[in-house]
Amino acid sequence: MKLLCPYCNRDAELVKGTVIYPHRRDLAVKNFWRCNPCGAHVGCHDRGVGQGNGDKPLGRLANAELRHWKQRAHSAFDPLWKARHMQRKEAYRWLAERMGIAVQNCHIGMFDVDGCRAVVAAVEEWRLAA
Repeated sequence: MKLLCPYCNRDAELVKGTVIYPHRRDLAVKNFWRCNPCGAHVGCHDRGVGQGNGDKPLGRLANAELRHWKQRAHSAFDPLWKARHMQRKEAYRWLAERMGIAVQNCHIGMFDVDGCRAVVAAVEEWRLAA
């Protein structure tokens, strides 16, 4: 698999978690795609229990700004379904409708900074209305 960095147009490399997060023992054996020149990175899906780490990215390569906004988006959105205000699928359907996108394209890992900001704004509006 080949992954091109959207920031500097160079090839990303597959590395272990120790390269990205040397202080996180829980991520040491996980796979990540990293663009060494600009520092953008993204984690990978696991293949499944007992099948090891995969190389399919969890989303798009993210620089520091996008990682910040992804974290903010997840911090705002995830409590909607984790606290059982909505079921997870229902929450993603709601978010997709609010953002005017198809449900299958509604994944925080694939959003850019503006998309992540839109998630935060949508959840803030929902909380004010509740």
